[in-house]
Amino acid sequence: MLSRRTLLARGSLGVAASAFTPRLAFARAASEKRFVFVIQRGAADGLGTIGATGDPAFAGARGDLAADFATGARLDPSFTLHPAMTASAALYAHGQALFAHAVASPYRDRSHFDGQNVLETGGAGAYQVRDGWMNRLLGLLPPDEARAIAVSATVPLALRGPHDVASYAPSALPAASDDLLTRVGTLYGGDQQLHALWSEAMQTRTLTSDLSADNGRNAAATGALAARLLGPENGARVLMMETGGWDTHAGQRGRLAAQLRGLDALVGALQTGMGPLWSDTMVLVATEFGRTVAVNGTGGTDHGTASAAMLFGGGVRGGRVLSDWPGLQTAQLYESRDLRPTTSLDGFIAGAVAGHFAIDPARTLPALFPGSTGARASEGLLRA
Repeated sequence: MLSRRTLLARGSLGVAASAFTPRLAFARAASEKRFVFVIQRGAADGLGTIGATGDPAFAGARGDLAADFATGARLDPSFTLHPAMTASAALYAHGQALFAHAVASPYRDRSHFDGQNVLETGGAGAYQVRDGWMNRLLGLLPPDEARAIAVSATVPLALRGPHDVASYAPSALPAASDDLLTRVGTLYGGDQQLHALWSEAMQTRTLTSDLSADNGRNAAATGALAARLLGPENGARVLMMETGGWDTHAGQRGRLAAQLRGLDALVGALQTGMGPLWSDTMVLVATEFGRTVAVNGTGGTDHGTASAAMLFGGGVRGGRVLSDWPGLQTAQLYESRDLRPTTSLDGFIAGAVAGHFAIDPARTLPALFPGSTGARASEGLLRA
């Protein structure tokens, strides 16, 4: 694995791409296609991102959380985009952004870690599959295209498997070493209360980073970094970025706006950095599950079921919201509390990837998502 420390020791970000050079010694890449997966860890609120403003029950069900959509970009008669996502609205207007609503993986419980495991492995349930769907994707690509990197401290589960993957973790401050964390854990091991607290803190490390820091400027810098890793001819073709901070149990209105502003800045910086290669770039944004329709007593929402997913890119057949809308009346909700899932997230991802890389969808879906036995790959997501 190519670590951030190794990259810095070599002196520049450009060296990251050169790490892939041996694979291209005698051949050029088969295509210019680039693929980016941005995971929203913490269960992003799909209804808070793309408001179902055409549903008569939306305003009453969402309370104060519905107010922001009065100034958002109207996507179609049924849906409105959160006003913090200005760059995304512009991409949508130019037919380069597509949103899918009421989507979900096969997972139907509400544990972050189990839900993320299902999303990243492609299994029907948590811990049923050991490797990740993005690593299996590398096996479907020509060898000269099967080059992947994670913008993450460690390689995320979605990219783990038999195919080699690099990683790069930008940070403003040095991270604690694994040795230090292990020693602290050992120190707390004899104290039942402290050990339990430390274990919980370690489990939630991946949920604490967020896109709202520095008013989105850190997120924009991460998007620009991704473009530099993807841009060179001998650079990565597949990239994954982890984002956290989407667990909005309290004070959601301000927190979610800041998160979405950061995500929007990340996508905008990535588009700018890719330049002409944006036409061959596809960005997928997805989360492990959604949030409750109703607001809780602290101005937030609790763990839910269906959410929204997003596609960006020059080849996306955008300017559309895809949804078999289930409705927001109480009787229409999943377990009387959540947005009911009507579209397979696995099928949506498989269809997007198959279209982007020109792979047979019938082969792609079972390879990437063996747990989605009843799903079908979505069609027509990319321009011909």
